[in-house]
Amino acid sequence: MRHLCVMVVWVCFALGGLAQQPATTDSPLAHDPVMAKQGDTYYLFATGQGVSVMSSKDLKTWKFEKPVFTEAPQWAVETVKEYKGHTWAPDIIFHNGLYHLFYSCSAFAKNTSAIGHATNPTLDPADPNFKWTDHGKVIQSVPNRDMWNAIDPNIIVDENGTPWMSFGSFWDGIKMVKLIDDMMQVAQPEEWHSLCRRERSFELDDKDPGDGAVEAPFIMKHGDYYYLFVSFDYCCRGKDSTYKVVVGRSKSAIGPYVDKEGRPMAKGGGSLVIEGNTDYAGIGHNSAYHFDGKDYFLCHAYSVAEDGAPKLFIREMTWTPDGWPVVNY
Repeated sequence: MRHLCVMVVWVCFALGGLAQQPATTDSPLAHDPVMAKQGDTYYLFATGQGVSVMSSKDLKTWKFEKPVFTEAPQWAVETVKEYKGHTWAPDIIFHNGLYHLFYSCSAFAKNTSAIGHATNPTLDPADPNFKWTDHGKVIQSVPNRDMWNAIDPNIIVDENGTPWMSFGSFWDGIKMVKLIDDMMQVAQPEEWHSLCRRERSFELDDKDPGDGAVEAPFIMKHGDYYYLFVSFDYCCRGKDSTYKVVVGRSKSAIGPYVDKEGRPMAKGGGSLVIEGNTDYAGIGHNSAYHFDGKDYFLCHAYSVAEDGAPKLFIREMTWTPDGWPVVNY
């Protein structure tokens, strides 16, 4: 129950705090941000009721758009008890002429979770073709059956054009599964991989999230390598958050991923990218993109000056000569 209490606090903050924000803002509240660019506009998707959406022309001033879902998807309400429409940790990718949105439906501190999938031919709400079509469940985790949690999806299309979905939070860490080409379902025969784990106390019940605190995978291709970013430690505790981002890399999308010292991420490895400081109590759940000749690192960070409010954090990302990401405050 220790995770449940802190997450309830965050959800209450998010539902109230996001609603109180102005229509446009330079410093929005956001949790678990991901982004796509269409034309001259950036579209940001984040945890929120129906999936929160914002747009910007300059990555500085943000306009709030209508959420993806005006009503909770019925399949998710029926599948995930306690899910009421507050939808977590989306991912967005353009593939085969459509924008694909993956989203998380879950109950607090439980792996009664599922990942859903929706598509849209455009992200521009003014376009007459704008319409989100929900395609329902991709995967589901079940307590006492699965030692993984079906939340925090991220999609990468490898050099062969094959789509893969990484996901996971606590339990036995970060998993990856192969999808069919239209991304509607898991490919057959099923192909699963373990990408990142942290040590879990053996005596904990399988229904307990555990203390192997890793979640929020995001994979980016840069040069000859795939880079797996994950968040270690604890989010959702305001000024008491301990979130940090670590990374490893691999020549293959499915791993194995190793850190700067050669430690496998599947055995607890991971090189630090960024962590909290005197301004931010915790920094994590990141995404990373290449736009217009620059690389960008996005995440949320708990502002100490604003009593732990989760703020959108965007920085340009550079690379060391030997190919490791660098993010400055």
